[in-house]
Amino acid sequence: MVQNGKRNQTLRICFIGMMAAIIFVMNYFRIPFMGTSLHFTNGLCALAGLLFGPAAGFLSAGIGSFLYDIVAGYGIESIITFVSKGAIALIAAFVGYSAAHSDSLTSKNHLRIILASALGAFTYVALYMLKTFVMGPTVKGLTLDATIVSMLSKLPGSIINALFASIITPIFFNAIRPALRHTGLWEHF
Repeated sequence: MVQNGKRNQTLRICFIGMMAAIIFVMNYFRIPFMGTSLHFTNGLCALAGLLFGPAAGFLSAGIGSFLYDIVAGYGIESIITFVSKGAIALIAAFVGYSAAHSDSLTSKNHLRIILASALGAFTYVALYMLKTFVMGPTVKGLTLDATIVSMLSKLPGSIINALFASIITPIFFNAIRPALRHTGLWEHF
């Protein structure tokens, strides 16, 4: 029994690392759209929460995004990114993990997975706006008016990305879950 537990823990660590690597790499892929760029990262962070649960989802989403920020030169902001991207997975997991792991997905489960994806993605929008609000005057030396203008300029792109994540996460989930169940890996989450 202990050996099986160690095997499950090893698989769990491997999946966390693999998902963190996927999230890291997908930060580099952006699709120009209506004056902003769509990216898959937020959707994959929510997917991590649905697949792995709150703790492991938080870690994989946070680590992958943190490493991207370090490599991209964002420095200390990478810690904020770790928490805010991890929060996407955390919220998605709290809302949808049990529905995602039910034996057979019903329409009620699918609705909960969609809701979990959307709440996770929009949590990031709120945290990103909070970061902009706090860092504007404290780090960048902006006035309150300039900070609000900065927030308003970032809001449409953030909302578009949240909507994109809300759409792609259930699609990815429904594509990946059957394969994981078929191979027997699903039981290790």
